[in-house]
Amino acid sequence: MNRFVLPARAIYSRLLWLLVLSVFLGGCASVEKARYFNDAYPSQYPLVDANLDPIIQKADILGINISSLNPDANLPFNTINTTPAGYFGNTNNTLAPVGYLVDPEGVITFPMLGRLQAAGLTKQQFTDSLTLALSSRKLLVDPIVSVRILNFRVTVLGEVGKPSVVSVANERITMLEAIGMAGDLLLTAKRDNVLLIREEGNKKITRRINLNDESFFRSPYYFLKSNDIIYVEANKARVQSTSRFTTLLPALLSGFALLAIIVDRVFR
Repeated sequence: MNRFVLPARAIYSRLLWLLVLSVFLGGCASVEKARYFNDAYPSQYPLVDANLDPIIQKADILGINISSLNPDANLPFNTINTTPAGYFGNTNNTLAPVGYLVDPEGVITFPMLGRLQAAGLTKQQFTDSLTLALSSRKLLVDPIVSVRILNFRVTVLGEVGKPSVVSVANERITMLEAIGMAGDLLLTAKRDNVLLIREEGNKKITRRINLNDESFFRSPYYFLKSNDIIYVEANKARVQSTSRFTTLLPALLSGFALLAIIVDRVFR
């Protein structure tokens, strides 16, 4: 009877491999659906918002540097490195200077100038207003003001390689760059219905983006803004296959357990 032990194990092993193969093939997506811009043809597109100037929002952190011909006169305006204002914890659990936090009322508190409106202004508008305030009050002669949004970031979620929050040092990023930095879209991603969530004023707006349509290159959403959220849904095939597999898995496991008992009893 021992001669039947090997065939029984071989049959059981083959059935198991057939199950794994069927699950793998059921989850595969077509190559056509995995491509970007299937409808795009060789062409030229005007760069939308080529001079995109970010709008300062509440809870933004601003890095501000003031300079002029008189280095000593600049010191009071660059004291954030030595005062508690603008301090935030870092990864080493120590305090480190970061920048000026825009408070819930949309203002920052700046040395010798007091409370300044920031939220709702573009970075250039805020820079101009701060420069004018320093000059008009005769605090500095020909001041040079540099402003950066230190926490410019976008979030990419869903069917991507590495869902993550992407920090943007140069305050300028396209949706394609953000998706690339998040590990690119998975084969199971729905490329023609990407959800963009954006804060505009006191509202949150949502837009659906088709990455297979060449009109995306002319879209006002080609460039992202700080705090934008991109959510990539799974395609219908992925959802259905996952649902079917989740439903059938208990039955398949029970069936294979029963088959193993039968094989063991018959060929023992």
